[in-house]
Parts: sequence; C-alpha cells; structure tokens
Amino acid sequence: MADRLTREKRSWNMSHIRSKDTGIEVKVRKFLFSKGYRYRKNDSKLPGKPD
Repeated sequence: MADRLTREKRSWNMSHIRSKDTGIEVKVRKFLFSKGYRYRKNDSKLPGKPD
C-alpha cells in the first residue's frame, strides 16, 4: 500500500504523537489514587501488550 503522505508530513505527524501520560490520564490516575484505588500501571502479569 502506497503512503499518501510525503516523507516530511509523515515525519511531522509521527513526531507529534504522544501516547503515554497525557494530561487527562494523569488527572484520572491522581483522582483514582486519592479515592483509595490502588493498581499497577504496567503489570507484566496482565494479558496483552501494545504493538
């Protein structure tokens, strides 16, 4: 499958992808922690891994 974007545009897009610890994720984690919920964020015992 041919890429529709130019090399420069693809590079720009990929450089702006931030998939970890976004502001909303941090706020949700802090809220849950303050309410007494305890959990592990990256536990190897859980099924599934990102690609």
